[in-house]
Formats: sequence, C-alpha cells, structure tokens
Amino acid sequence: MKSILLVGQSNMAGRGYLDAVPTVYNENAFMLRNGRWQLMTEPIHFDRSVAGIGPAGAFAALWCHDHPGEQIGLIPCAEGGSAIDEWAPEGTLFRHAVSEVRFALESSELIGILWHQGESDAHEGGYRTYRERLAAVVRALRSELGAEGLPFVVGELADFLGKSGFGLSATEYERINDEIHRFVEDESGCYLVSAEGLSCNPDGIHIDAVSQRRFGVRYYRAFEGRRNVTAALPDEDELLEACINQHALTRTEQLHLDMTAFAQGHMSYEELAASLGMSR
Repeated sequence: MKSILLVGQSNMAGRGYLDAVPTVYNENAFMLRNGRWQLMTEPIHFDRSVAGIGPAGAFAALWCHDHPGEQIGLIPCAEGGSAIDEWAPEGTLFRHAVSEVRFALESSELIGILWHQGESDAHEGGYRTYRERLAAVVRALRSELGAEGLPFVVGELADFLGKSGFGLSATEYERINDEIHRFVEDESGCYLVSAEGLSCNPDGIHIDAVSQRRFGVRYYRAFEGRRNVTAALPDEDELLEACINQHALTRTEQLHLDMTAFAQGHMSYEELAASLGMSR
C-alpha cells in the first residue's frame, strides 16, 4: 500500500457538506484509524464534529483510477483553525502527524504530503514569516520521517476570503499566497495547487464540497505530474464524473455501504441479510 499524509487546517480536513456531492467509495482507498487501515469513508477527518468533504477524497479516487489494483491509504492529521506556529516541529500537531505516519509505515510506503493552511495567519502581518515557518515544517517532517525529497503539495488560499462571514478577518490571504509561491520556488520537491474559481460555504471561509472535489483533482495532478498547477484544469468535471459519479460499486463497496446503512438505522436486518446472501 502507498500512503499520503494530510496536514494543515480545516480546508484540508474538509468542511464541504456531505450531501452536496456523490460520495467516494473505492475498495482500494483506505484511511488510518487507531493505527489501523479502514476502508475510506467521508468525512476522512474527525478533527471536529462538523468535518465534511475535503480534497483528499477526489485525490484518492483519481489515484485509484490511474493505479488499478493498487491501494492508497490516507493519513488524516489536519486540525481546524490551526496556525502555522502550531505546526512547529516541537508542537503537538507536528508530533501527532509523525506518530501517525510511523503507524502507517508499518504497512505502507509514504509517497507524499498534502498541505492546506494559512487562513489563520492571513491577518496582522502573519505573512511576513510564513514562508520561513512553512519551510521549517517541511524540512522537519522529511527529516523525522527519513524521507528527504518527499513530494509536498501545497494549495493556495481561495480568493473568496476577506469578504464575508468568518472569512472577513483573512484580509492578507493574497500575501500568504505570495509567500506560498515563493516557497515552492525555493524548496525542491514542493508543488503549488491553484485555488482559482473555488467557491465557499455560506460561512465565507470554508471551501464548499463541489469546489473541494475540483481542488482534489488539482492536488492529484500536481502530485502525479510533479508540477505546479497554476490555474483551474479544463477537465476537472470530466475526471470526477469518470472516477466518482460513474464508478460502479464492487461487491466489497456495496457491502460496506449496506453495513453503514444498517448501523445508522436506514436498512432493516432482513434487508442486510438479503444483501449479504444470508439464508434464514
């Protein structure tokens, strides 16, 4: 199995509404829970009770599409509301991420890190030292994990910030983006993902579910191609349609879906038994 570390704040953890997009089901996509791999189910993160759709679901779907028969494992470590200083190498969030990766390394190969963070630093001059602090996080992660040159993919902040709702305070998001651009220019193995055209929930700060799916496509293309994605991609919707919306469920995926429905009280025991092929 290959694995991907997910780090940053709430727009990596995901706050897109779960019922706004088709759910990703893939028997080759997993997420780390309690040190063990479970079949991936959104929300992938549980940093808050309101966790929802982030970019990683679409990323995993495209990875599985391009690597048939192989498995991908997601390591969810993003923390909503976290500032860049909270990811300092001596801090709890950094140490937790390293600990989770070490569990994952017992049964997988770490192949990349996806990062999205900066809203909490987009005010009161937080941009001034953002690039240096982000570089310190990346270098320390690679060093701790013994993975020099490990691909690190970082997304821009969206341009709906600074205008309404909880996003009003993020007035310096463009300056944070400038620092992210400088960061990927200076640091080897680091790649940019454009936030062009992304839209938000009514709160003005969180990327909505439809845009998170598109963001995930861009993250995947940046990772897979080892290149910067500097604008929206023309085929995002077509890729999502092929990999998620038109994905025919396998027997394993359907059973997982039925077991979930039964556990949530949406399917009777008799219906579950019939799905499982159990005789009376």
